[in-house]
Amino acid sequence: MKHLSFTLAFLLACTTLATLFASAAADAQSGPSRDIHHERSLYRNIVVTEDSVRRCMRFTITDVSGQNQSCRFLDDHDNLVFPYAKMVLSSLMVQDNPKRILILGLGGGTLVHTFNLLFPAAEIVIVEIDEAVVRVARDYFDFQENAMNKVETADGRVYVKRAGLRGEKFDLVILDAFNGEYIPEHLMSSEFLEEVKLLLPEHGMVVANTFSSSQLYDAESATYAAVFGDFFNIRQFGTGNRVIIASMQPLPEPAALAARAVPLQVRVERFGMNAGEYPALMQTEPDWNQKARILTDQYSPANLLNN
Repeated sequence: MKHLSFTLAFLLACTTLATLFASAAADAQSGPSRDIHHERSLYRNIVVTEDSVRRCMRFTITDVSGQNQSCRFLDDHDNLVFPYAKMVLSSLMVQDNPKRILILGLGGGTLVHTFNLLFPAAEIVIVEIDEAVVRVARDYFDFQENAMNKVETADGRVYVKRAGLRGEKFDLVILDAFNGEYIPEHLMSSEFLEEVKLLLPEHGMVVANTFSSSQLYDAESATYAAVFGDFFNIRQFGTGNRVIIASMQPLPEPAALAARAVPLQVRVERFGMNAGEYPALMQTEPDWNQKARILTDQYSPANLLNN
């Protein structure tokens, strides 16, 4: 797996300070937090913490500090802690009822749990490069594989490439892979997104969890636009979160989104989500520099940050 160097990680951490507070409200602890598990895997430090309200998992590359990658409430496992997860669910106003779902990045298994509750008959394939993350998710976050949910321990890029060669299709692809500092370089390039696009049937959709306050914002946006055309750009100011929703079908108009939010609310209320808030956040008008250079396997975030 291609890693960010120490210098890149430091630069990225500095230039995305607001992003590192992406879940400021969620990261506000209730009472003192204690470490209940800490290990160094082949890829990162993995730390599990717990306070009186939540249990969280965080990743770091060079130390044991950092922001939480996954959290759950101790008394309500369905209620979503992070805003980005609710933003991901808003994609169901674009295309609903996926039969086959691919998720890159496991974390604590929050998205797997949520989509399994919403679509118990759907097949969910989770690709996680780090065996230690899978083990920690099982031991500390009650993640369980079953007949419909299976984990492939592999690099997400490699899995996507091989799945495309096999002719596999997924109604929904969720990109949620982080290495502790940012999205791995090789999972942001136009070549990778073209490989993801090959997995989508004519009604397919890709949903990407990224950040709104990174120096990479313009380049990421331009890259998705180059591969998918128009996409919904969802930003919740004050959180640093940004979710991209790209569809192989034309995007719904605002009135259609608002109408679809009404029945969706009944289904997502258990997750602490107000679906009616999201149609207004689902924007297609570019708010980035459209002349930004597209990210490629040769032109990486390292190139972007060093120039």
